[in-house]
Amino acid sequence: MNDFVQQYFPGVYELRFELLEAIGQTIIMVTSSAFIAFIIGLLLGVMSVVMGPKGILENLWIYNIIDKSINLFRSIPFIILIAALIPLTRLISGTSIGTTGAIFPLVVGITPFFTRQVEAALSEVDKGLVEAAEVMGFSPFEIIIYVYLRESRASLVRATTITLVNLIGLSAISGVVGAGGLGNFAILRGFQRNRLDVVYGSVFLILILVLVIELIGKKLIKNIKSIY
Repeated sequence: MNDFVQQYFPGVYELRFELLEAIGQTIIMVTSSAFIAFIIGLLLGVMSVVMGPKGILENLWIYNIIDKSINLFRSIPFIILIAALIPLTRLISGTSIGTTGAIFPLVVGITPFFTRQVEAALSEVDKGLVEAAEVMGFSPFEIIIYVYLRESRASLVRATTITLVNLIGLSAISGVVGAGGLGNFAILRGFQRNRLDVVYGSVFLILILVLVIELIGKKLIKNIKSIY
């Protein structure tokens, strides 16, 4: 294996220790921002469904604020969003560069996407189940937990998987502004030094990360469906 890498990816072999560090930075960025975005996106997605038109807690004023805010942030290209958030990122994270400086823009960039995914997943829940729960005297909180979230588990796992894959892509884009990770490694050590083997090696590793996430997601969905 070492001989193969040295022959076809000499730059990758030479910079293997930096590459390992870049992989670790990517994992840190993705997991940290994914955790925060999952909590915020799940909350906003649930609010969009239950407070939307004909929702169990209908409140069109709050719904419209959430809906318009999501549309606004989703319409901004991520690389522009990173630049626009630099002052706020420095205020919150203490820096706008490196792995730490990338987490806040990643959260802002991916949360609207995940919120829409959650909203779509919860909207697939049979309205008859919701109505039956209301007739049985379930509180709105109980309906959210035992009907919406329980019945949409497979869809939520699928939404989370898709979001993680997109988040890996965004983390690579953030490397353009020195955020660290595989994207930054590919740009600084590969592209700018005209070492295409380093670029191709970085792309291959990103594809491996995506494949692993998709395999785990499919396995979880299969296990959830087998319970029913």
